[in-house]
Amino acid sequence: MALHQMQAPQVSLRASTEKLCFTLTEACFSTGLGRSTIYQLVKDKKLRAIKAGNRTLIPADSLRSYLASLPSLETEAA
Repeated sequence: MALHQMQAPQVSLRASTEKLCFTLTEACFSTGLGRSTIYQLVKDKKLRAIKAGNRTLIPADSLRSYLASLPSLETEAA
């Protein structure tokens, strides 16, 4: 009977410093949006929220996607 050895994937073992998720407070601070606005965006399914135990987390990619979907401010030339 042959034993097969598993090899570890050849990737960097250093953790990324980029946050994957934000708490509601962090999402407010990071975006400048209010807590009520964040809750409303989650309710309207414009932001995705996940639960980890009692904590509600907003994935960073959801925040980025929402902000990227907002219209740009067009300024008039003087």
